[in-house]
Amino acid sequence: VQLVESGGGLVQPGGSLRLSCAASGFTFSWYRMSWYRQAPGKERELVAAISSGGGSTNYADSVKGRFTISRDNAKNTVYLQMNSLKSEDTAVYYCNAAALYSSDTYWGQGTQVTVSS
Repeated sequence: VQLVESGGGLVQPGGSLRLSCAASGFTFSWYRMSWYRQAPGKERELVAAISSGGGSTNYADSVKGRFTISRDNAKNTVYLQMNSLKSEDTAVYYCNAAALYSSDTYWGQGTQVTVSS
């Protein structure tokens, strides 16, 4: 099982980034996918989640209206489009897969997002 995040980097406030998480080794369409983030000295928090079929999403209040989660089950990939980035969005962003029919859950290695001028 692998979850490989990409797309992180340094961006100025107000800018945009698109994170990708490529999955392999499990039946992607059977899993709810989420993005979490962890800033230095803080607990990991849920940013956004999407249902297995992509028809339902939810977001942390802090990112509503700025971030969009999506998935492509044909490509086994989940995305996080991040717009209007703020310094407080700086964190390591992690991809998570949670099984619908068991307690299996998988994590990616994380990708750093830094919002700074």
